[in-house]
Amino acid sequence: MGKIYVVGIGPGAYEQMTIQAVKVLETCDIIVGYTVYVDLVKEYFSDKEFLTTPMKQEVKRCELAFEEAKKGQTVAMICSGDAGVYGMSGLIYEVGKSYPEIEVESIPGITAALSGASVLGAPLIHDFAVISLSDLLTPWEKIKARVKAAAESDFVICLYNPSSKKRGDYLMKACDYMLSYKSPNTVCGIVRNIGREGEESQVLTLHQLRNTSVDMFTTVFIGNSQTKVVDGKMVTPRGYSV
Repeated sequence: MGKIYVVGIGPGAYEQMTIQAVKVLETCDIIVGYTVYVDLVKEYFSDKEFLTTPMKQEVKRCELAFEEAKKGQTVAMICSGDAGVYGMSGLIYEVGKSYPEIEVESIPGITAALSGASVLGAPLIHDFAVISLSDLLTPWEKIKARVKAAAESDFVICLYNPSSKKRGDYLMKACDYMLSYKSPNTVCGIVRNIGREGEESQVLTLHQLRNTSVDMFTTVFIGNSQTKVVDGKMVTPRGYSV
């Protein structure tokens, strides 16, 4: 029997993949993934066989990986960022109950909260919460409750999937919830296309963020009550005396 590795490839740039991830992709037989993510690695592992499925076919993608592993192949299921953070690791293990003979191993990667934070400065030095605004798999009422709870608790908040064509006002709604607990001058930051061509970032206030246009390739950071701007960078103090 073969084996499945669930591999987080980081934000997109080859240099931001872990050494362990690169070694797995160099030694596997087949790389499986969402089309966009496969396109990010193809040039670096061009000798591999690639299998893809579009969005909303995640279960089929996992079954495809297991069927190839049953043939004795070593399969790498790739995800952007970390496979265990809004990635495919959980689903692979669930689908894997029907394939008990196939071994699965997760290979960590750099999730957008971490890679985006490094672009902005140091926004995640203290406690923080990561919340996806996508309601494809999570009811909006639950997302709303989580945003409110994190804001009331004065967490730094990192938002994934902040907007899309069908969810153009979701970030504005989230900002309105947070403005009930946070100052409109709260330091925030956005990073788009992290680790990819066209990367751009901006530090702004929560009031400004509310009316800022973002997309699915943008990661949003909302500071806590101590977060400040230091030489143009977003910094959340840990509490050390300086």
